Amino acid sequence: MNHRPLLLALLPFVLTACPQTPSNHGGPAAAASTTIAAAPTAATATSFDAGILARYHWRLSAASDASGKRIDALFARPDKPLQLDFVRDRLSVSNACNRIGAGFKVEGGRLHTGPMAQTMMACQDKALADLDSAISHRLQDKPSLSVQSEGDVPRLSLAADDGDTLVFTGEPTAETRYGDAGETVFLEVAADTRPCNHPLIPNKQCLQVRERKYGQNGVVQSSGAWQPLYQDIEGYTHQPGIRNVLRVKRYTVKNPPADAPSTAYVLDMVVESAR
Repeated sequence: MNHRPLLLALLPFVLTACPQTPSNHGGPAAAASTTIAAAPTAATATSFDAGILARYHWRLSAASDASGKRIDALFARPDKPLQLDFVRDRLSVSNACNRIGAGFKVEGGRLHTGPMAQTMMACQDKALADLDSAISHRLQDKPSLSVQSEGDVPRLSLAADDGDTLVFTGEPTAETRYGDAGETVFLEVAADTRPCNHPLIPNKQCLQVRERKYGQNGVVQSSGAWQPLYQDIEGYTHQPGIRNVLRVKRYTVKNPPADAPSTAYVLDMVVESAR
């Protein structure tokens, strides 16, 4: 029996402080067809809707230096582009070697970050290991910040003073898509699926789940009865033979189509796995 509990679900995410030395990077913001909000100078800073930052996951789509050359160091993971998330007053970076975070504020049309902190994983791939400092330094350069749109797709541009420009494409968060903050719940997922009756999918195999509740000390207080889950959990891919405990966000779906579920589940993290 291989049992690997991950207590991260029951404890706050801890970052080991690793101050980064700022360097000068930046550049003109990328052009777009329709401006949602822009703040290149202090004079326009008050018009910038900083709330839009929290409504999207921002994935790096382009990065160039002052000469227009692509900054390859920022694309060490082509299958998983760097992602910025702004939650309240915290900025987090994912898909680098380590997870990186800092406090932030938008002031004078620029992004100001506090000391950067990160986990301490070691990445054997040098390009991936260097990705941490490559993005951290640029975020600490107080780049000018603007959000523009091309149709329904917002783009976040960070431009510092020496010519580098980073452009991130926004993808709505689950909170934005479902219109509320959702409810955090823990679901235990059985190792194997079972046949279940689904009105639209013949021969449907359903996950078997039950809700877990924990005390403040992290000890399991109760687990509900096993039930078939007739829908997918967004972001979760089940591996047969592996039992998992998931931390998920549960959302109410407003005006769902006929025969569609009225709730949606979005994976937050896998907190425990066992074969």
